[in-house]
Amino acid sequence: MNISFENPDKVNGLLTITVEEADFKDSVEKTLKEYRKKANVPGFRPGQAPMGMIKRQFGASVRYDAVNKFVGEQLYKYIKDNNIQMLGEPLPSDKQQEPADIEKPAPYTFVFDIAVAPEFSINLDGRNKIDYYTIKADDKLVDEQVEMYQSRAGKYEKAEEYDAEQNDLLKGDLRELDADGNTKEGGITVESAVLMPSYIKVDEQKDLFKGAKLGDIITFNPRKAYPEGEAEISSLLKIDREQAKTLESNFSYQITEIQRFKKAELNQELFDQVFGEGAVKSEEEFRNKIVEGLKPQLETNSDYKFMLDVRTYCENKVGELTWPDALLKRIMLLNNKDKGEDFVEKNYAESIKQLEWHLIKEQLVKANDIKVDDADIKAAAVEMARMQFAQYGMTNVPDEYVENYAGELLKKREAVDNFVERAIDVKLAAAIKKTVTLNEKEVTLDEFNEMMK
Repeated sequence: MNISFENPDKVNGLLTITVEEADFKDSVEKTLKEYRKKANVPGFRPGQAPMGMIKRQFGASVRYDAVNKFVGEQLYKYIKDNNIQMLGEPLPSDKQQEPADIEKPAPYTFVFDIAVAPEFSINLDGRNKIDYYTIKADDKLVDEQVEMYQSRAGKYEKAEEYDAEQNDLLKGDLRELDADGNTKEGGITVESAVLMPSYIKVDEQKDLFKGAKLGDIITFNPRKAYPEGEAEISSLLKIDREQAKTLESNFSYQITEIQRFKKAELNQELFDQVFGEGAVKSEEEFRNKIVEGLKPQLETNSDYKFMLDVRTYCENKVGELTWPDALLKRIMLLNNKDKGEDFVEKNYAESIKQLEWHLIKEQLVKANDIKVDDADIKAAAVEMARMQFAQYGMTNVPDEYVENYAGELLKKREAVDNFVERAIDVKLAAAIKKTVTLNEKEVTLDEFNEMMK
C-alpha cells in the first residue's frame, strides 16, 4: 500500500492510495472460508462445497467489500495520524482518469478530493475587551411578574352586568332566527354557549353586548361578528367549518351567566401558593424572592448575548478565510440530493458562516480545556425543564418533578445533542468571562430585548 497527499493551496487536498493484493488477500480468504462453512449447496454436505464454487459465486463481491473496507480504514487513519482537519467526507476525485477495476488483479489506485479547513489561530486574553450586558430586575419587570402570578392564581366570579373593560365571559343559550326574527324551526340551538364579546372582531356586533344584564336577550349575527372566522363560528355554534362558511342567519343569545375574572389578592395566600407555605411573609419579601428567581434566567440571557458578541469579535479577529468552495458545494449537494443545486447556492454562504464559528469554537473549547460529562448534560436538561415550568408560572416545582421531566427530555437523541452543546456553551461562557476584559453594562430587560431584535 502507498498513500500520498497533495495540498498546494492549503484547502483543497488530493489523497492518492494504491492498494496491493497483499493488503486485502487474507481478509478475502478468511471471509470466503466463512461463506463456505455456512453455504448450503445442493449435492454437498454443509461446509463441504468446493472452494472454487464458493469463489465463483461470492468472490467478486467479497473482494469488492474487502478492498473498500481497507481503503476506508487506511484513508481515515492517514487523516488522523497526519492531523488533517478534514471538512465533510472524502469524495472520489475527477482527477482519477480511470476507475479501479477490482475484478482484475491489484494494484488498484484510488484518488480522493479532501476539503481541508483553512488555517487560523484565535487566542483570547485580558487584552481582548468584549461587552457584557447585565440585565437588572427593575421595578417594571418585577411588577410584571407580580401581576403574572396574580393572574395565574386568579379566578372567575359571577357578575350581574357585562363590562367590556373587564373582558367578561358570558354563558347563554343560542338560537338561530328566521327572516322574521323568530326562532327557526329545526334551526341551530346551543345551550350554555360560551362567548367573550371582547374578542368579536367587528365593533358594530361587539357593541350589541354593552351593558347587557343577566337574562337579557341579544340578537347578533355570527357571520358579521367574525367575517373571516369559520373556526370561531364553527366552535361557537358546534357545527363544521363547511356549514359555517355559508351560514348567514341572525341568532338570539339569552345570557344565563356573567363571569368576571378577578386577579388574586397580593396577600399571604398568594405568597404561599407561589413560593411555599411560610417562605415569604410580606410584599417586600415576595418581590425580593421574585428578583432572586429572575437572576439565573437573566444571567442565562446575558451569557447568550455575550457568546453572540464573542462570536462576532472572534470572526472579525480571524478575518476573511479561504474555503474550498467548489468541493464544499459538492459535499453539500451530496448531503441534500433531493433539494438540488439551487438549495446549495442559496444556503452555501450561511453554511460557511456556521462552519467558521464551529471551527473557532473548537479552538476556544480546546484552549480553555472545556470538557462535559453526564452530570453537565443532565444539568443542562434540568435547566431546560425549569425554564419550561417557569413559562407556565411554576417556579416552586419540587426537584423530583423537575428531574423526572429532565429525564424524559434526555430520552430523545436530538435533545441530548442540544444539551451537550448547551453544556459546552455554559462552560465556555464562564471560562471566557474570566479570560477577557469585560466591558460591563447594565440594561433593563426592555433595552436588552431591543438589542436582541
